[in-house]
Amino acid sequence: MENLTIMTILEASGGLGLFLLGMIIMTEGLRSLAGDSIRNALMNFTKSPYSGAATGALSTALLQSSSATTVAAVGFVGAGLMTFSGALGIIFGANIGTTITGWMVALLGFKLKLGTIVLPLILLGVILKLFFKGKTSSLGYTLAGFGLIFIGISFMQEGMSGFEGIITPETLPSDTFIGILKLVALGIISTLITQSSSAGVAATLTALYANMISFEQAAALVIGMDVGTTVTALMATIGGSVNVRRTGFSHVIYNIFTGVMAIFLITPYIYMWESIEPGALMQNAEVALVAFHTFFNTLGVLIILPFTHRFAQFMKKIIPSKEPAFTEKLDERLLEEPNMALEAARISVQEEFIALLRHINYILGDLKHGKSSDLVLLQSALDRTHQYIDKINPNQKEETKWKKVIALIHLLDHAQRLHERCEEEEYRAKLVQQSPGLHNEHELLITMNNKIIQAIYEKRFSDAKKYARKNEKRISRSMVPYRNMIAEKMAKDEISIPSGTRKLEAERWLFRVSHHIARITHHLEKSILFTAE
Repeated sequence: MENLTIMTILEASGGLGLFLLGMIIMTEGLRSLAGDSIRNALMNFTKSPYSGAATGALSTALLQSSSATTVAAVGFVGAGLMTFSGALGIIFGANIGTTITGWMVALLGFKLKLGTIVLPLILLGVILKLFFKGKTSSLGYTLAGFGLIFIGISFMQEGMSGFEGIITPETLPSDTFIGILKLVALGIISTLITQSSSAGVAATLTALYANMISFEQAAALVIGMDVGTTVTALMATIGGSVNVRRTGFSHVIYNIFTGVMAIFLITPYIYMWESIEPGALMQNAEVALVAFHTFFNTLGVLIILPFTHRFAQFMKKIIPSKEPAFTEKLDERLLEEPNMALEAARISVQEEFIALLRHINYILGDLKHGKSSDLVLLQSALDRTHQYIDKINPNQKEETKWKKVIALIHLLDHAQRLHERCEEEEYRAKLVQQSPGLHNEHELLITMNNKIIQAIYEKRFSDAKKYARKNEKRISRSMVPYRNMIAEKMAKDEISIPSGTRKLEAERWLFRVSHHIARITHHLEKSILFTAE
């Protein structure tokens, strides 16, 4: 009996290990096979929390990893490519996507018993992995992982069959309310140990299939495993940016909400099955359990989605940003994904540039559209962005990334110089206002700055460059006659030398500002073009 128990434990635990290994291999293969396409789809199709939930569910089902989906969503928010509300939709939807693994185990593992049939599939996968490259190699990895999952299920089934009569529903907490809470806690602990709710659900399905636990007990365990995934998300927030922390805690709060709701749904769910056909639940217990998992996750998404924006505002209040708004997107974790890190840096510089344009308009007297900026804080943000760009190390063979880095460095350099024009020569902007001969240029700069800001917000970067170049050329053409006029007046003693010098300083300030703005819009457009390549 003792030897049998040891063998069954080894067989069951080995089966769980094979299942986990299969999940890891298949997820890695799927990520290599379609990861970039799915990340692009997440970004392009997420226009609202509703579309985010749909793409989150689909991408998690395809990648077989809610973590991969969540990390991608956090990255997009961090890089400024997606709103926090849109990312919440993806996270909510990912919970539905994770239930696909349970359906695969219940239908293919238990109903069709693919354990032996998939053995040639593993061999095929290994051959493709060893002798081919690129997508074919990734496909082989995916097939091998898929096969290992069902080998693991077969071993778990055989191992757990040895526990029949040893582990029974009576040996576990009862299906009373307190007992269910204990089972939920047990489900959370099992997810913490295996770091995979899918593995826990598979083990629970196997135990239910072997009549080791009742349906109520299995349902409580699955609820706990769903909540248990949030602990991993919570741990992942340590040392992360404010957006990472908001996303991680949003996942925790949402899953606790669905878990509490699911506890009170167990009894009505069982009653529903029994009212449709008595005995059907026990005859199809594995399918019923997976359906329950999908049901309460889907219901939770449907309930929360209409309140996504309010939920996002609530999360922003309880986890406020300590970083200046300009640099809160500069998450150190994005450095592992150079594309996202570069985009986060680009958007940060872009926002700093817009703040500079508004400040210039403000000191030129445009109180309607202009806005005074804290130049010390803005300088700190520019320096922080520069430091962040220095940490981005794309592969030198990836030419477009290198070009984007270079464009961002040029962009940031001119932004620093534009900041100097604002900080060190603010009094010269007042001289521009006080110079009748620069009235047209003064008005043109304000008008074009407002047009540039609007064009950037609407992502019309070529138009922004066109406005800036037009402004620079027009101001440049007017400078020579203006200088000659001032010099002539100084020579005729119509104005004093100090007064004439100040007017010339105002003219030089105007030209330098227009030049830096033109160069920034030029490099901003280039950085966008390199992103699109």
